[in-house]
Amino acid sequence: MNVTSRIRLALIPTTLGALVLSGCGSQISTTSAADAESSGTSCVDTSGDSVKVGFLNSLSGTMAISESTVFDSLTLAAEEINDAGGVLGKTIDIVSEDGASEPTVFAERAGKLIQQDCVAAVFGGWTSSSRKAMLPVFESSDSLLFYPVQYEGLESSENIFYTGATTNQQIVPALDYLVEQGTKSIFLVGSDYVFPRTANQVIKAYAEAHGIEVMGEEYTPLGSTEFSTIVNKVRDSGADAVFNTLNGDSNVAFFRQYKSVGLSADTMPVVSVSIAEEEVPGIGVDNIEGQLTAWDYYQTLDNDENAAFVAAFKERFGEDRVTSDPMEAAYTSVHLWRAMVEKADSFEVADIQEAAGGVTFDAPEGTVTVNGENNHITKTPRIGRINADGLIDVVWEAPEAVEPDPFLETYDWASELGQ
Repeated sequence: MNVTSRIRLALIPTTLGALVLSGCGSQISTTSAADAESSGTSCVDTSGDSVKVGFLNSLSGTMAISESTVFDSLTLAAEEINDAGGVLGKTIDIVSEDGASEPTVFAERAGKLIQQDCVAAVFGGWTSSSRKAMLPVFESSDSLLFYPVQYEGLESSENIFYTGATTNQQIVPALDYLVEQGTKSIFLVGSDYVFPRTANQVIKAYAEAHGIEVMGEEYTPLGSTEFSTIVNKVRDSGADAVFNTLNGDSNVAFFRQYKSVGLSADTMPVVSVSIAEEEVPGIGVDNIEGQLTAWDYYQTLDNDENAAFVAAFKERFGEDRVTSDPMEAAYTSVHLWRAMVEKADSFEVADIQEAAGGVTFDAPEGTVTVNGENNHITKTPRIGRINADGLIDVVWEAPEAVEPDPFLETYDWASELGQ
């Protein structure tokens, strides 16, 4: 499969005469929603006391196990902002849509949020397939998507802010950690869509440059629950470790069957990049204890911002609930949007894009800063180990936040990937 090419698309010019200057209390567009849908112009209305934003998450389907929790953390952030006076004095009104774990549905619902509901920004998406399906919708409408999940990199759009980790903030540090542990061979297991296949292209390029043997590479459709053939291949390969890019509830079946053939964290550790605290109970702690994860945030982080975030989330949604990296990145994205709007003193897309670079937020994962060149943010890579309580303990972390490098331009071994 070809690696995703670099995306550098120009913004679509705004139709003349449809807009008036924006500012606190002003109306961005005088165009009706119906007219906006047909002309591609913005129908965002900020003339009143509130502003609409869209939350677009899979609340049904195979990805609901992960994405419904992101909806909750987005809601918490919006409520916190409203309690603190809103955005430029305006209350956030949430318009929620279900992406239903289908990329085509994400694209259709994104169009509805932009052209019919007239939202100022959209927050959500999980799989790279859903993001890539939505990307042309946001670019053609000149609207903003805040995407909260780690992904395979090799992309940068002026209409998307990426608040999850890009490749050099998750996958590369995970591989560096395996090398430090003496890993000489790996087996690749992933869901059959954009992220795992592209991520594995990166992993194979890294492996070749670092003398790591790839013992096998297997893919299965999203939602798959039959892994007996794959786990037997993994076991028989004799690999030192498994790099897991499965997504959604397929991880439940994979780890249960992994254990059933006698594999464990002690015999053949698995590094996962899409399993967080929320997924562990569904998999079963007994099936995954001791296994490794690569993220930039864990609930167990010891800092004041995280303590406040975890306490607020549990108070709002229940003491038995846990937080995770995508949830934290989504929560952070809403606060970053507010900071961008406040810095720009405007809800206009162009003004926000101009103001975004250098915007910071003291997030639960640590202070993050927006890179104005590629619309990603600084992140602190961390490797964690799942403990007996179902939480994840940090076993390694970067000494400081890492600048985003979505095209891996600072790595010689990755020079062929974006071509």
